[in-house]
Amino acid sequence: MISLSKVGARLKSGQSKAANPARTIRVEPSSGWVSLRLSELWEYKELLYFLTWRDVKVRYKQTLLGVGWAVIQPFFTMVVFSLFFGRLAKMPSDGVPYPVFTFTALVPWTFFSNGLSQASNSLVGSANLITKVYFPRLAIPIASVLVGVIDFFLAFAILIGMMSYFGIAPTINILWLPLLLALVIVISLGVSLWLSALNVQFRDVRYVIPFLTQFWLFATPIAYPSSLLHEPWRTLYAINPMVGVVEGFRWALLGAKTAPGPMIIVSSSVALLVLASGALYFRRMEKTFADIV
Repeated sequence: MISLSKVGARLKSGQSKAANPARTIRVEPSSGWVSLRLSELWEYKELLYFLTWRDVKVRYKQTLLGVGWAVIQPFFTMVVFSLFFGRLAKMPSDGVPYPVFTFTALVPWTFFSNGLSQASNSLVGSANLITKVYFPRLAIPIASVLVGVIDFFLAFAILIGMMSYFGIAPTINILWLPLLLALVIVISLGVSLWLSALNVQFRDVRYVIPFLTQFWLFATPIAYPSSLLHEPWRTLYAINPMVGVVEGFRWALLGAKTAPGPMIIVSSSVALLVLASGALYFRRMEKTFADIV
């Protein structure tokens, strides 16, 4: 396989063979546990940009509603939850109108679930690229996750409109929102690295992902508040890293009375652990991708 960064050099060397004889670049599989080589990923930052832009175009190509799908999914999920959990089951919402309470949680959740679904199958979907050209394979799942940032901001704009309609003004805690967005990116990428690497070797992983996403949805306080749990169970509940994200968004945007400090710490620690272990496992299995994908 040929490195993309070496193509230009080879073309130049072919123009003046007498002065600069062509070199042969050998790409060999690594052995054992290897470093992440993030510097190499930085060298291919332009490739990462084009992979992300490619996924954006593929997602919305020949669609009737286009980017509207980024809003339709969380919005109608909010409508269903408001009808069954809010109106019929009378689920508490910490003093916040239930539609806003639910939609605030669905904005980061939709980013996470879509990133998980797209990135987990990204390696198999890019089989032709992987088997022909050498580049850092980490770029593929990272690009699939970053595509969701566009959907996130579209859904976030609808959330701001809903807050304005219900007369809810953001608090000063909104300054924490970029860090909370970074946290949900870390969670989505960490889980996706594990599943994308496993999906190359075990193709039935793709059938597990919808079930896993559905189970994770109801294991996260989206339709109900985490305040239903008392300490220390409430903090222990944050082992699910999306708990800290959801409660953090409600605290930052809606001014929830209970600051999720301990929950954020636990969720962030778990998220970083999942990301680090997922990246190491991905790099270890990377040498087999081209052979079995």
